[in-house]
Amino acid sequence: MPRWEPDGVERLQAAAFELFDEQGFEHTTVAEIAQRAGLTQRTFFNHFADKREVLFGLSSEFQQEIVREIAACADTLPPLDAVVRALQAAADTMFEERRAAVTRRHKIVDANPELQERELSKRAALTDAIAAALHARGLDPEIALLTAGAGMLVQQTAIQRWTQPAESRPLRELLSAALHSLRTTVS
Repeated sequence: MPRWEPDGVERLQAAAFELFDEQGFEHTTVAEIAQRAGLTQRTFFNHFADKREVLFGLSSEFQQEIVREIAACADTLPPLDAVVRALQAAADTMFEERRAAVTRRHKIVDANPELQERELSKRAALTDAIAAALHARGLDPEIALLTAGAGMLVQQTAIQRWTQPAESRPLRELLSAALHSLRTTVS
Protein backbone atom coordinates (compact mmCIF):
# COMPACT_ATOMS: atom_id res chain seq x y z
CA MET A 1 0.00 0.00 0.00
CA PRO A 2 1.37 3.47 -0.85
CA ARG A 3 2.62 5.65 2.01
CA TRP A 4 0.27 8.49 1.06
CA GLU A 5 -3.30 8.11 -0.06
CA PRO A 6 -5.31 11.02 -1.51
CA ASP A 7 -8.49 12.07 0.29
CA GLY A 8 -7.61 9.98 3.35
CA VAL A 9 -9.74 12.00 5.78
CA GLU A 10 -12.78 11.93 3.50
CA ARG A 11 -12.37 8.22 2.82
CA LEU A 12 -12.06 7.43 6.52
CA GLN A 13 -15.07 9.56 7.33
CA ALA A 14 -17.18 7.95 4.59
CA ALA A 15 -16.14 4.46 5.72
CA ALA A 16 -16.88 5.30 9.36
CA PHE A 17 -20.31 6.70 8.54
CA GLU A 18 -21.18 3.61 6.50
CA LEU A 19 -20.12 1.31 9.32
CA PHE A 20 -21.85 3.40 11.99
CA ASP A 21 -25.05 3.18 9.91
CA GLU A 22 -24.66 -0.57 9.34
CA GLN A 23 -23.61 -1.80 12.76
CA GLY A 24 -23.83 1.15 15.12
CA PHE A 25 -21.16 3.41 16.56
CA GLU A 26 -20.48 1.17 19.57
CA HIS A 27 -19.85 -1.95 17.48
CA THR A 28 -17.52 -0.33 14.96
CA THR A 29 -13.76 -0.52 15.44
CA VAL A 30 -10.98 1.66 14.12
CA ALA A 31 -9.56 -1.40 12.33
CA GLU A 32 -12.85 -1.86 10.46
CA ILE A 33 -12.98 1.80 9.49
CA ALA A 34 -9.42 1.75 8.17
CA GLN A 35 -10.00 -1.49 6.29
CA ARG A 36 -13.22 -0.20 4.70
CA ALA A 37 -11.39 2.97 3.60
CA GLY A 38 -8.52 0.91 2.18
CA LEU A 39 -6.07 2.52 4.59
CA THR A 40 -4.04 1.44 7.60
CA GLN A 41 -4.89 1.99 11.25
CA ARG A 42 -1.77 4.12 11.46
CA THR A 43 -3.20 6.39 8.76
CA PHE A 44 -6.43 6.58 10.74
CA PHE A 45 -4.53 7.69 13.84
CA ASN A 46 -2.56 10.23 11.80
CA HIS A 47 -5.88 12.01 11.23
CA PHE A 48 -8.02 11.15 14.26
CA ALA A 49 -7.32 10.48 17.95
CA ASP A 50 -10.16 7.95 18.12
CA LYS A 51 -13.34 6.98 16.28
CA ARG A 52 -15.36 9.75 17.97
CA GLU A 53 -13.11 12.34 16.35
CA VAL A 54 -14.38 11.21 12.93
CA LEU A 55 -17.61 12.89 14.05
CA PHE A 56 -16.15 15.79 16.03
CA GLY A 57 -12.88 16.54 14.27
CA LEU A 58 -14.07 19.76 12.65
CA SER A 59 -15.33 21.28 15.92
CA SER A 60 -12.12 23.14 16.66
CA GLU A 61 -11.83 24.52 13.14
CA PHE A 62 -15.52 25.54 13.21
CA GLN A 63 -15.01 27.31 16.53
CA GLN A 64 -11.92 29.16 15.29
CA GLU A 65 -13.76 30.27 12.15
CA ILE A 66 -16.65 31.68 14.17
CA VAL A 67 -14.38 33.52 16.59
CA ARG A 68 -12.43 35.02 13.65
CA GLU A 69 -15.65 36.12 11.97
CA ILE A 70 -17.00 37.74 15.15
CA ALA A 71 -13.75 39.65 15.56
CA ALA A 72 -13.95 40.81 11.93
CA CYS A 73 -17.50 42.22 12.25
CA ALA A 74 -17.95 45.96 12.48
CA ASP A 75 -18.26 47.23 16.04
CA THR A 76 -21.55 48.87 15.08
CA LEU A 77 -23.15 45.51 14.29
CA PRO A 78 -25.37 44.35 17.18
CA PRO A 79 -23.80 41.40 19.04
CA LEU A 80 -26.39 38.76 18.13
CA ASP A 81 -26.21 39.81 14.49
CA ALA A 82 -22.41 39.45 14.66
CA VAL A 83 -22.81 35.91 16.03
CA VAL A 84 -25.30 34.89 13.35
CA ARG A 85 -23.18 36.48 10.63
CA ALA A 86 -20.21 34.46 11.91
CA LEU A 87 -22.31 31.28 11.96
CA GLN A 88 -23.41 31.97 8.40
CA ALA A 89 -19.85 32.50 7.20
CA ALA A 90 -18.70 29.28 8.89
CA ALA A 91 -21.69 27.40 7.48
CA ASP A 92 -20.89 28.66 3.98
CA THR A 93 -17.28 27.52 4.12
CA MET A 94 -17.52 24.37 6.23
CA PHE A 95 -21.01 22.87 5.96
CA GLU A 96 -22.91 23.82 2.83
CA GLU A 97 -20.90 21.61 0.47
CA ARG A 98 -20.97 18.77 3.02
CA ARG A 99 -24.72 18.67 3.66
CA ALA A 100 -25.08 14.91 3.22
CA ALA A 101 -22.17 14.18 5.56
CA VAL A 102 -23.41 16.66 8.18
CA THR A 103 -26.88 15.12 8.00
CA ARG A 104 -25.46 11.61 8.46
CA ARG A 105 -23.33 12.82 11.35
CA HIS A 106 -26.37 14.42 12.97
CA LYS A 107 -28.29 11.12 12.82
CA ILE A 108 -25.37 9.11 14.19
CA VAL A 109 -24.89 11.48 17.13
CA ASP A 110 -28.63 11.54 17.88
CA ALA A 111 -28.68 7.72 18.04
CA ASN A 112 -25.93 7.42 20.67
CA PRO A 113 -26.10 8.82 24.23
CA GLU A 114 -22.29 8.91 24.58
CA LEU A 115 -22.04 10.97 21.41
CA GLN A 116 -24.89 13.23 22.50
CA GLU A 117 -22.95 13.99 25.67
CA ARG A 118 -19.85 14.79 23.62
CA GLU A 119 -21.95 17.01 21.35
CA LEU A 120 -23.26 18.94 24.35
CA SER A 121 -19.70 19.40 25.59
CA LYS A 122 -18.60 20.74 22.19
CA ARG A 123 -21.60 23.11 22.10
CA ALA A 124 -20.74 24.39 25.57
CA ALA A 125 -17.15 25.02 24.48
CA LEU A 126 -18.38 26.86 21.39
CA THR A 127 -20.78 28.95 23.49
CA ASP A 128 -17.90 29.90 25.79
CA ALA A 129 -15.67 30.78 22.82
CA ILE A 130 -18.41 32.96 21.30
CA ALA A 131 -18.97 34.68 24.66
CA ALA A 132 -15.23 35.35 24.96
CA ALA A 133 -15.14 36.79 21.43
CA LEU A 134 -18.09 39.06 22.25
CA HIS A 135 -16.44 40.11 25.52
CA ALA A 136 -13.29 40.96 23.54
CA ARG A 137 -15.49 43.27 21.44
CA GLY A 138 -16.40 45.11 24.66
CA LEU A 139 -19.61 43.37 25.70
CA ASP A 140 -20.28 42.81 29.39
CA PRO A 141 -19.43 39.15 30.26
CA GLU A 142 -22.97 38.28 31.35
CA ILE A 143 -24.54 39.83 28.25
CA ALA A 144 -21.89 38.13 26.12
CA LEU A 145 -22.84 34.74 27.57
CA LEU A 146 -26.56 35.38 27.05
CA THR A 147 -25.92 36.48 23.48
CA ALA A 148 -23.72 33.45 22.81
CA GLY A 149 -26.45 31.17 24.15
CA ALA A 150 -29.05 32.84 21.95
CA GLY A 151 -26.73 32.42 18.96
CA MET A 152 -26.32 28.72 19.73
CA LEU A 153 -30.10 28.35 19.95
CA VAL A 154 -30.39 29.95 16.52
CA GLN A 155 -27.71 27.60 15.19
CA GLN A 156 -29.27 24.45 16.67
CA THR A 157 -32.70 25.38 15.33
CA ALA A 158 -31.32 26.02 11.84
CA ILE A 159 -29.24 22.81 11.80
CA GLN A 160 -32.24 20.77 12.97
CA ARG A 161 -34.26 22.09 10.04
CA TRP A 162 -31.37 21.90 7.52
CA THR A 163 -30.79 18.20 8.19
CA GLN A 164 -34.40 17.23 7.45
CA PRO A 165 -34.83 15.28 4.19
CA ALA A 166 -37.41 17.63 2.70
CA GLU A 167 -35.40 20.80 3.41
CA SER A 168 -33.51 22.30 0.48
CA ARG A 169 -32.75 25.85 1.62
CA PRO A 170 -29.14 26.78 2.41
CA LEU A 171 -28.10 26.84 6.05
CA ARG A 172 -27.35 30.57 5.75
CA GLU A 173 -31.02 31.23 4.99
CA LEU A 174 -32.22 28.97 7.81
CA LEU A 175 -29.97 30.78 10.28
CA SER A 176 -31.59 34.08 9.27
CA ALA A 177 -35.06 32.55 9.60
CA ALA A 178 -34.25 31.15 13.06
CA LEU A 179 -32.91 34.54 14.18
CA HIS A 180 -36.09 36.19 12.91
CA SER A 181 -38.23 33.64 14.79
CA LEU A 182 -36.26 34.21 17.98
CA ARG A 183 -36.67 37.97 17.71
CA THR A 184 -40.39 37.59 17.02
CA THR A 185 -40.81 35.31 20.03
CA VAL A 186 -38.86 37.56 22.39
CA SER A 187 -40.67 40.67 21.21
